Amino acid sequence: MTNAPAATRGRRPALMLALATLGFAVNFWAWALLSPLGPRFKELLGLSSGQQALLVAVPVIVGSLGRIPVGALTDRFGGRVMFPLISAATIVPVLFIGLFGQTSLAALLIGGFFLGIGGTVFAVGVPFVNAWFPPHRRGLAVGVFGAGMGGTAISALTTVTLVRTGGAATPFLITAVVLAAYAIVAWLVLRDAPGRTVATQPLATRMAATLKLAITWQAGVLYAVAFGGYVAFSVYLPAYLQTGYGLELADAANRMAGFVVLAVLARPLGGWLSDRVGPIPVLTGVFVLIAVMAGVQALTPSLMPIGTIAFLTMAAALGAGSGATFALVAQVAPPDKVGTVTGLVGAAGGLGGFVPPLVMGFIYGQLGSYGLGLALLAITAALTLALTVIVVRSAAARRTAEQVGTR
Repeated sequence: MTNAPAATRGRRPALMLALATLGFAVNFWAWALLSPLGPRFKELLGLSSGQQALLVAVPVIVGSLGRIPVGALTDRFGGRVMFPLISAATIVPVLFIGLFGQTSLAALLIGGFFLGIGGTVFAVGVPFVNAWFPPHRRGLAVGVFGAGMGGTAISALTTVTLVRTGGAATPFLITAVVLAAYAIVAWLVLRDAPGRTVATQPLATRMAATLKLAITWQAGVLYAVAFGGYVAFSVYLPAYLQTGYGLELADAANRMAGFVVLAVLARPLGGWLSDRVGPIPVLTGVFVLIAVMAGVQALTPSLMPIGTIAFLTMAAALGAGSGATFALVAQVAPPDKVGTVTGLVGAAGGLGGFVPPLVMGFIYGQLGSYGLGLALLAITAALTLALTVIVVRSAAARRTAEQVGTR
């Protein structure tokens, strides 16, 4: 068992949470560098809508699947080792794309593949933060850590401007320097929680046991819709706004940044509410809002005000849902498998973000409209709502009763 009382004395938990959140933000900044430049590469390299969607989706799929082994490794070696390791490894593809990889689609895809390493850092942070806080504070703590996904907003707000003012390599060089600085600080300052549960079983054994847990599959579906929806919009929204509403690239990128910022702010709120009223009621409200607003946007209303209200409401709901999902994981998952569960659930979330941009690009190429894609999101959210109310609620209640009975 984790020595929660000892681990939460003094100011160290807050410092560890702050450093973990910073590491999440920095690595997600790097992970999202290609998205704001998607329209630029489309124009420069003559890419089709499908090729542009593939370009921005590749880091997502790699970062998602990579969370599975990274989460398991974090259960074994801890965040003190894994945070600086992931950050240092991400520097290589960032420099490759910035200095050599912008001349062809093949080079961008290779760079984007390894850029996915930065997206795996999420599976490091959740078990690291979990071990530093007692159960009744984990929802908020993991939600605050999850706000580090705002690194994608940094990318959205700065990348295009830096390319225009300093050249094509500038945002990549700056990000590489920040990653290096963080890796050094993390190595020197980060510490794992005293008494944290260390996984000792072989990786394959732990993975097999984790796959048998109901929470792994249930939270995976919830996160695929909540965080997957956030990722999908954060990588494809500029192209959607530019193509569907005729916005300039900078305007579309700024609006995407607003979407991201609101989702980021809502994520700790989802965790905080989950600590107080439980994650199931929060998730229920979240999927109701997503289903309704995606249905509204499927009709392609005017951007002001209806479209803006629909997108911002979805941003808040997706962020809160992401926070509530991991509040549920923190309550239900066994302590020695939090990292492995996080890796699998995080992978599901990333995969949830990989598919929609490809679907949206394909649908627009066939129909000249994004309406069907958003209608599919509304239907998916409605089905996830039913899963939450019928299946997840009863499973969480059983697990809570079992935990109380073993105390």
